[in-house]
Amino acid sequence: MTVGVLALQGDAREHESALLSLGVPTRMVRKPSDVDGLAGLVIPGGESTTLSMLLESSGLHDRLDEAFNEGLPVFGTCAGMILLSTCVLDGRPDQRGFSLIDLTIRRNGFGRQIASFECDLAIPLLGDEPVHAVFIRAPVVEQIGPSVEVLATLPSRGPGAPGGDGWLQPVVCRQGSVLTASFHPELTGDRRLHQLFVEMTKEERR
Repeated sequence: MTVGVLALQGDAREHESALLSLGVPTRMVRKPSDVDGLAGLVIPGGESTTLSMLLESSGLHDRLDEAFNEGLPVFGTCAGMILLSTCVLDGRPDQRGFSLIDLTIRRNGFGRQIASFECDLAIPLLGDEPVHAVFIRAPVVEQIGPSVEVLATLPSRGPGAPGGDGWLQPVVCRQGSVLTASFHPELTGDRRLHQLFVEMTKEERR
């Protein structure tokens, strides 16, 4: 079983290290043929508009779209979450994604680089110990579809937040074989989200 990491731009090496620490064989994905035989794919954080353009120029967009439609599990973090969502606000008009999880996302919704933050996040599915989450120019989920499972939330960041004051902001979501996180789990030593994704790839193969 090999899990791919999209390696066009962003923190692909950190995701590779996280998967290797779990004993999972990995492959850096840079061209369409790299997708062949994968059990799953990680789309890392980075710059979503740049990733979108590189997916087109490399020929990977259509190949991945085909693979996802055939059931290839995918884990998108930060920019990866944006590319997987059905609706992207504040993106480029020509930006293409994959529309795999029923989310409306706003790019940089938590603020620019200066507004980056870290916090301990409760994810009950992963156990009682909180996950330390690193948010860097993170996207904000403004709407979720009825088929989306919310695995973790944060309190809204003030009365201007979508949903109003007191709204719980989804930051980890799952729909079928698609897992997304608005933060960067690869930047800490906690591998539980990566392990969850690995288990999802195994389920898909059964």
